[in-house]
Amino acid sequence: MRQLFNKAKALLLLVAFCGMSGTLLAQRTVTGTVTSATDGTTLPSVTIRLKGSGEGTTTGLDGNYRIQVPGPDAVLVFSFIGFIDQEIAVGSRAVIDVIMEENVKALEEVVVIGYGTTTQKDATGSLTSITKEDFNQGNIVTPENLLNGRVAGLTVNTGGEPGAGSVIRIRGGASLGASNDPLIVINGLPIDNNTIGGSRSVLSSINPNEIESFTVLKDASATAIYGSRASNGVIIITTKEAGRDFQLNLNTQIGVNTLASKLDVFTADEFRQVVNEQRPDLADRLGDANTDWQDAIYQTGLTNNVNLSAQGLLAGVPTRVSFGRSGQEGLRLTSKFERYTGTLNLSPTFFEGHLKINLNANGTVENNRFANGVEGAAMTFDPTQPIYSSEQPFGGFYQYYNDNGDGTLDRNDLLANAPFNPVAELLQRENSSSVHRYYGNMKFDYNFHMLPELTAVLNLGLDHQQAWGHSIVSRENPTSQPDGSFKGSASNYTNQQSNALLDGYMVYARSIGNLNTETTAGYSYQRFQSGNYNSGELRNDLESSEPITNIDTDLVLIGLFARTNISFEDKYLLTLSYRRDGTSRFSPENRWGNFPAAAFAWKISENFFPESQTISQLKLRLGWGITGQQDIGRGNADLFLPRYGEGISTSQYQFGNQVITVGVPQFRNENLKWEETSTYNVAVDYGFLSDRVTGSVEVFHKESRDLLANAAISDGSNFSNSGFQNIGNFISQGIEFTINSDILTNSEGFNWNVNFNTTLLRTEIKSLALDEDQLVGGIGGGTGGTIQIHRPGYAPFSFYVYKQLYDETGAPVEGAYADLNGDNIINNADRYIFEKGAPDLTLGFMNNMSYRGFDLSFNLRASFGNYIYNNVNSSRAQYNLLENNTVLGNLPTSVTASGFTTTEDVILSDYYMENGSFIRMDNATLGYTFDKLFSDKLNVRLFAGGQNLFVLSEYTGLDPEVFNNGIDNTIYPRPRTVYGGLNVRF
Repeated sequence: MRQLFNKAKALLLLVAFCGMSGTLLAQRTVTGTVTSATDGTTLPSVTIRLKGSGEGTTTGLDGNYRIQVPGPDAVLVFSFIGFIDQEIAVGSRAVIDVIMEENVKALEEVVVIGYGTTTQKDATGSLTSITKEDFNQGNIVTPENLLNGRVAGLTVNTGGEPGAGSVIRIRGGASLGASNDPLIVINGLPIDNNTIGGSRSVLSSINPNEIESFTVLKDASATAIYGSRASNGVIIITTKEAGRDFQLNLNTQIGVNTLASKLDVFTADEFRQVVNEQRPDLADRLGDANTDWQDAIYQTGLTNNVNLSAQGLLAGVPTRVSFGRSGQEGLRLTSKFERYTGTLNLSPTFFEGHLKINLNANGTVENNRFANGVEGAAMTFDPTQPIYSSEQPFGGFYQYYNDNGDGTLDRNDLLANAPFNPVAELLQRENSSSVHRYYGNMKFDYNFHMLPELTAVLNLGLDHQQAWGHSIVSRENPTSQPDGSFKGSASNYTNQQSNALLDGYMVYARSIGNLNTETTAGYSYQRFQSGNYNSGELRNDLESSEPITNIDTDLVLIGLFARTNISFEDKYLLTLSYRRDGTSRFSPENRWGNFPAAAFAWKISENFFPESQTISQLKLRLGWGITGQQDIGRGNADLFLPRYGEGISTSQYQFGNQVITVGVPQFRNENLKWEETSTYNVAVDYGFLSDRVTGSVEVFHKESRDLLANAAISDGSNFSNSGFQNIGNFISQGIEFTINSDILTNSEGFNWNVNFNTTLLRTEIKSLALDEDQLVGGIGGGTGGTIQIHRPGYAPFSFYVYKQLYDETGAPVEGAYADLNGDNIINNADRYIFEKGAPDLTLGFMNNMSYRGFDLSFNLRASFGNYIYNNVNSSRAQYNLLENNTVLGNLPTSVTASGFTTTEDVILSDYYMENGSFIRMDNATLGYTFDKLFSDKLNVRLFAGGQNLFVLSEYTGLDPEVFNNGIDNTIYPRPRTVYGGLNVRF
């Protein structure tokens, strides 16, 4: 038996040896080069894998590769982002060169998300990607206007001043008193939403021409990976990267800004008639001039943009450089914006493509001249008085004064409380600034040699801004000095803020049969620093003008995060994420917050319509998550600490001969904690006719708890009567619908694409601290104080007004209101809630057409259900204001309809509530492209168009798209722009 066992053992060893020898003899080396079919250049970092095995390699900088294969039956799989995968049987070949074709569709589907990428078809959360091909066209000065009206649930409200900032909201925001601004991330660097003093906005120094794409993350399953600042959604901006192919681009544009509309006030002749009819006792104060003061404070402004970029290989490294200049004159006299930008992008690779480095460096100089808001003075200044007067010593400008008969004229002779000439206010004041901004990041992406499934990423970012500014008032301006002299004034300031980021994370991707997983885990550290210096100087250097330096408390945010994406059979997708965030704003007991999220997607079409072209895509998405909020302003970074401020000059103690200023304790709240928002999202993504028609339908529900807001405090319980607290909760819920259709594609040279999106949104406060109302929404005129309210059961910033009574002819009765509580007394108890400033429904529509070399695009936006309190009329359209502090004052012509005489009695009437629904055509552009002009590589496009072309609305004010939650108390008018330009690509 033993001999038989030994013989069998020897036989098995012989068979094993022969098999191993055969395998070793069959295994051999295959080499080759991978190139692009587009231009023949070699491709680095192409992944080559043995099919059915986890083994593989990548091409080096020269596009060459080397791999061991087990035998002639081996199959190599070549894959590279943006190119079509290729499977090649090895056979007997030892050298295999591969030419890879670009996958344009795959490139379009890649979407940048938090700490990674995905595709639209594999996305589980609510996100929308807008690439440069789909951007809004027109006179785009700041980047957010590239996607205004293009994304369901996203609203962008931009002011009229040059380089204006915008109020950006995703699904209406999520807070009452903390920030409602979305988190903005540029190439992985979250930026500070606080604007540095001297700058127009947080995005005004960023060149829109440098942006490649936006990704808007809307629900918590998509945003929770950013945790602490994602309650209001996230906008990820990706700038243009370096390319290997040489390309030179020149884009230039010039336009003219004109005044689209003015507030309707009386002309000089109409004003004379009104004064004689209503206040004949004032007729002797009328002048002989005919002045349109609104025309006088505005100008026709020029706008221009020039951008030049070049890319290609520099010493074998993909490189891109660009330079840009934007200039814009505002409608207000002296208002001006100017921006210079420069960028450098480098994308080298090392260690045969295993280490990829991306350097993105940006420098910006922003120059501003600000113009004071003088619309109110221009409305009310007597139109029968001239702009200029050679008899007055105020720089040649007309001003109101009394002649005291002593032969001199100085500030003491000015009429008390009389308005100042608004043109003089603009021309005799210079308020200028220069802002230097340097921002960018360096990203290291290392794919491990021995474990290709594992990648380590390090992202270092910096955003540093410094501003210098000054304000100079002419010696001839009568407002410059309190002592009656004309010495003018001058002060200067310096502001700076910085934002430093360190992100490090690991990504592990593994495929086992039909199961694909990708896990990301990492750490984030971000520090914000800021401070300012104000000289406080005056030209006569009074003792009271002391320099002031403020250094804000640093803000530090730390995050630990993880995410797992699981895909089974490419039909069932699951995403789980978690982030634990810490903020230095709160006390150690409340410093940390936990933000989990989960999302599931089912590609229904893969199960039921796998071969159908009619229903080419049908996907169900379910999402849930919790996000956080701690942004209560730059000056509130240490409310949990004991703080003291200097008392006023009369709050002093004397010890002997020494006078000591009192230290006054400040508001403190050690219990302040995270505001949290839970979001639920259900959606269906669809595609028909081979995806010629695509879109989605989404339903969402958000609930914010422990709302952060500056609210009243009971007397004696703190060192202030108000301060930030966690006071309640409210909900936002709505429906979004998006459809995109290629109606015609290359039909005899004609292409036609349309995009439509709409959002229905409802918000409601569920609870407040002590169930007490909060009066908000300050207004001008009278002593009305506020016009809005926060009350459980109603939308935030609902209007709180009296119900106006009317006579038998339908005319409003001045000061007559409904006694809603029936106690025969008209007081605050009779005020009621009337609508809100936020719209119920928003819509966006974009149309793109092209025929041979011609192209036409235009986009429309609409808003319905938003109401406006017309504070322009409520504070100025009363006949008693014909006498404006001892001088004559003009009025809005709407006073003839109401007949009201006294502001105080009507300021809170619902008579001034108006429907602010509107339809606006943002821009229309017509262009023609000369393809392959003089050269196969030279393309030239000429274009012309208009912006802010028309607004359809029943609102009687200047513009129905107002800031301040629906309160209109004059705005900087939005210009109407006509422009033309040239694009050259080589």
